[in-house]
Amino acid sequence: MSDTEALQEAPRRGRPRSERSRKAILAAASELLLDGGLDSTSMDAVAERAGTSKATIYRWWPSKELLALEVLFAEWDAQRPASSDTGALAGDLLALIRPWARQLGARPYGRVIAGLLARAQSDPGFAEEYRARFVEPRRDQAREIFARAIERGEIAKRTDVESALDLLYGAFYQRLLHGHAPLTDRFARTVVGYVVAGVSQTPI
Repeated sequence: MSDTEALQEAPRRGRPRSERSRKAILAAASELLLDGGLDSTSMDAVAERAGTSKATIYRWWPSKELLALEVLFAEWDAQRPASSDTGALAGDLLALIRPWARQLGARPYGRVIAGLLARAQSDPGFAEEYRARFVEPRRDQAREIFARAIERGEIAKRTDVESALDLLYGAFYQRLLHGHAPLTDRFARTVVGYVVAGVSQTPI
């Protein structure tokens, strides 16, 4: 059984989850992951900090990678902005991207994501879970924004939305993972401006 299958099966085994324990484990894992990264985090350390048993953690998350993935999902989902229709593609993308960029810039998420990407390269099952829980939710939000822009006639129906999403998010992951420059509001505005200018050039 793969890690993904085990994660899907876990909630049906044993006693129901304790929400208090779950929150304590996620909080402990978040602190350890952001302090030292994925490689430096162990289930023993998470259990000790959360005041629970390692067996309890493994019953819910079969690997530390899946635990880390849920930590990121929980933290980023809590900060996800409500859908905002400003009436323009640039405004909608900025409303979506700026809060996310601020969150990325505020804490050292890059070291955690780098570890998850490394695992995804060698584990197809985890890679599928990673894309479903981490990548696609953000792309889905942006897809809705581009769809509205197409409906308004602001950009062409033939716009390659998937490539536009790669340009949009790729710029942020470049800085997040390489750490060569900060993730700022100015950078967010610049990237959105370039993406909007690019898709606006697509012939209608």
